[in-house]
Amino acid sequence: MRRRDLLRLAAVAPAGLFAQDSAAGLKSMTGDARPIPREEYLARISKARTLMAKHGIGALLVEPGAALVYFTGVQWWRSERLTAAVIPREGDVAVVTPHFEEPSVRESLEIPAEIRVWNEPDDPLAVVAGILRDRKVDAPVGVEETVRFFAVDALRKAMPRVEIVNGAPVVRGCRLIKSKAELALMQKAADVTIAAYRHVAPRIAAGMTPKQIRLMMDDAHTALGATPEFALILLGEAAAYPHGSGQPQAVRDGEVVLMDCGCSVHGYQSDISRTFVFGKASAEQRQVWEQMHAGQRIAFETARVGLPAGKVDDAVRAQYEKWGYGPGYKLPGCSHRTGHGIGLDGHEPVNFVHGETTPLAEGMCLSDEPGLYLPGKFGIRLEDCLHMGPEKPVWFSTPPPSLDNPFG
Repeated sequence: MRRRDLLRLAAVAPAGLFAQDSAAGLKSMTGDARPIPREEYLARISKARTLMAKHGIGALLVEPGAALVYFTGVQWWRSERLTAAVIPREGDVAVVTPHFEEPSVRESLEIPAEIRVWNEPDDPLAVVAGILRDRKVDAPVGVEETVRFFAVDALRKAMPRVEIVNGAPVVRGCRLIKSKAELALMQKAADVTIAAYRHVAPRIAAGMTPKQIRLMMDDAHTALGATPEFALILLGEAAAYPHGSGQPQAVRDGEVVLMDCGCSVHGYQSDISRTFVFGKASAEQRQVWEQMHAGQRIAFETARVGLPAGKVDDAVRAQYEKWGYGPGYKLPGCSHRTGHGIGLDGHEPVNFVHGETTPLAEGMCLSDEPGLYLPGKFGIRLEDCLHMGPEKPVWFSTPPPSLDNPFG
């Protein structure tokens, strides 16, 4: 479809219809993507138990979310009705869920596990306590760090003599380092997002809104065989604020278009940002783009196995301050961390942020995105994710070569 026809369609068609039309001709890229095998789930449970022993923890309580998927495969959601997994240091894993949810919970369960149900008048944490007693857990019980307070509080009341502790040493100890299977899925997700960008970018036209562009990206991700996770589109001055503005926005000649988009493949996520100028870029826009591009390169070249993760952020910020930004996290400059961890969650530990002492290790995955923001004017953010190799990082997606070639 020609650009002129796209403009006419954008003006008269519902945004959803326009997005669907824009994805015509795309084919799935994920037919060869292999989900995490059962053997790996079992290895994760084994590693968790080793870490429990190391940290003096008798069992781990996990609610629905990425950690539950990671250890059991169970795809579920959080509600007032508790579903949770109990992973004991010794004995069978157990899943607690309402009785009417049992068949659905079993559908995605990837490991051998007992399922104990509770009925509406019951206290689900009493069921959890019963499992802990049956497994003879007398050491502290670790709770995954996002478990809700009502569950922790009820468990304390059900087992007042059992100490409740933070389960992060176990969960982070497992999830921080990605396996080859995990890295392959993240690579596939990154490849899909880059393909979606290359398809959508030429179809962006003057007057389009963030919603129209977002729907195009979502539809492209879907057509390419992935699950859309997010598409943040910031236009003009809105790009000066990392997560945007509620003010009306439209693509205009000479203004910045910042796209921060990602998808997932079998649960594992991509997170890639690109910034370009619609029409002719100003000298200031070009300069800031090049400085941000250099900042991203500094982060990549600084990151090395064994280096505290916070030192990567420090290296970028030192150069930015030489250019007159900051100091530190002040604006104009980079008001957020240089990067965040990524995997089953779009944001997970550890981060490239000042003061982070965790040493980088092979298999860690992080974003590299030290954006530059000029309030009242515009912002530039380029974001690509990397994983730590045996010594230095490896890109999942390659940063763009120039402002005039923003998608490579």
